[in-house]
Amino acid sequence: MLEVFFPELKKQAEEWVQHYGYTALFILSFTESVLQPVPPFPFITAAPLFKLDPYVAGLVALVGNVLGALVAYFLARYVGEGFVRKLLGEKRFLKGEALFNRYGFWAVLIGEPYKLVCWLSGIFGMPLWRFLLASLIARGVRIAFFVFWGDLLRRWVS
Repeated sequence: MLEVFFPELKKQAEEWVQHYGYTALFILSFTESVLQPVPPFPFITAAPLFKLDPYVAGLVALVGNVLGALVAYFLARYVGEGFVRKLLGEKRFLKGEALFNRYGFWAVLIGEPYKLVCWLSGIFGMPLWRFLLASLIARGVRIAFFVFWGDLLRRWVS
């Protein structure tokens, strides 16, 4: 689906990972938590094709995702509700507010897109430790799924 809306961005991300490996994966993971639409997950699964270890790729992606999430969380707190309302649009903002009012911690665990969850966590003042714990669990489980498939691919191509 990403190819339909952002074909050049997807192609550029593939070239970055091909040339810069883990560094590119870290940057993709970090920025995906803040704003950009290219997720790191396909690159974790395809890590062996980029001559990367899927376990290291998963760890790099997890660290990048969570650090980027912290940036989005603190940016949202800094720039304030008005800016985030404009950034997300009124409809998404109200939907996110209802989600956080109802589910709180669980909204971070199961909410997508992750960047939206990060911004809303900061705006609605979720305690930082709860946000980090939920992010580590949610991203860790999701990334582990892609590491599993990447490991299978590594075994198949070896």
